[in-house]
Amino acid sequence: MSREKPLEISELKKLIGTYLERMKELFLAFNSEELKARRDSLEQKKSQPDFFKSEESRKIFQELRGLEDSISQAELLEKEISEGETWLHLIEEEDISALLPELQEKLDHWERLVHESEQFLYLNGPYDQLDAILSIHAGAGGTDAQDWAEMLLRMYLRWAEKKEFKTEVVDFSPGEEAGIKSATVLVYGPRAYGLLRNEKGVHRLVRISPFDANRRRHTSFALVDVIPQITSEEIKIDPEDLKIETFRASGHGGQNVQKTDTAIRITHLPTGIVVQCQNERSQLQNKNTAMRILLARLYQKKEEEEKERISQIRGEYRTAAWGNQIRSYVLHPYTLVKDHRTEYEVADVSRVLDGDIDEFIWENLRRLKSS
Repeated sequence: MSREKPLEISELKKLIGTYLERMKELFLAFNSEELKARRDSLEQKKSQPDFFKSEESRKIFQELRGLEDSISQAELLEKEISEGETWLHLIEEEDISALLPELQEKLDHWERLVHESEQFLYLNGPYDQLDAILSIHAGAGGTDAQDWAEMLLRMYLRWAEKKEFKTEVVDFSPGEEAGIKSATVLVYGPRAYGLLRNEKGVHRLVRISPFDANRRRHTSFALVDVIPQITSEEIKIDPEDLKIETFRASGHGGQNVQKTDTAIRITHLPTGIVVQCQNERSQLQNKNTAMRILLARLYQKKEEEEKERISQIRGEYRTAAWGNQIRSYVLHPYTLVKDHRTEYEVADVSRVLDGDIDEFIWENLRRLKSS
């Protein structure tokens, strides 16, 4: 929280009170007693004979890690609530001029704590803690759509970079004239899937086409898909069910262009699911990465079949065309980015396309939490 000048005492009192109220709300929302009871119940299961041989053990360990993190966060909130009340008493009873720099730092800390605590509450789904697999596919709109798909790819890579997440583009299919037909990115970072899961859907761009000699306005679409990186032992793949093909990696050319068939395409014959990877330097590396993506997609399909409805992992499938967009990015005749699920909008399109999409992410998380 950057401030050009120190706040007045009355403003400080109001700000401390605001953070105190929010921290108390969050502390109650964590329900730490219930979390501890659930943790103790799972710890009892761990002590049972043959626990480590059971298929349930991995899920229990994963849940326990999440519970411990949430309990620690609730305890931190409780501690900071006590400190906030102390500061509020000091500011009402004494001259704290000499302590203002320390209080400014504490206010910044509370702002970060509130934001971090909201993450814990909003991102508590069964897969939210996992890394993500993000795919982008050009939709209706020809070359403009392929260019738009590449713009979206850059947007998400910039977003991940700002959050200090690691990314790996494992598949990249360039367009005939410009842009990309599709791309797949592995995203590694705390709660990467939970943050990105609501980005899946159709994204719509309206602009004066740079590929139209008559400078007409064009509407383009691209489909974004996000699934968690599953490492479940529950999915067993029979090697006989796989068709594995090699091909030469595509790219932008240059000195490092692949001269050998190192790219891998894997087809799971029973389901028809096809995945491919061409980013790594060797066939073995590409095969291993492609198998990880296949495992995640098979797990996703298993979840969908078990629930007999479209899974929460992927959300409702939408074709990348008119009427299905979740968000519109308008560059002409005005500038605006609008999310059609939350009605949240931003006029600075350049900032959004440079990766500043956190507010869109959080507005959707708040919407789902309150629904």
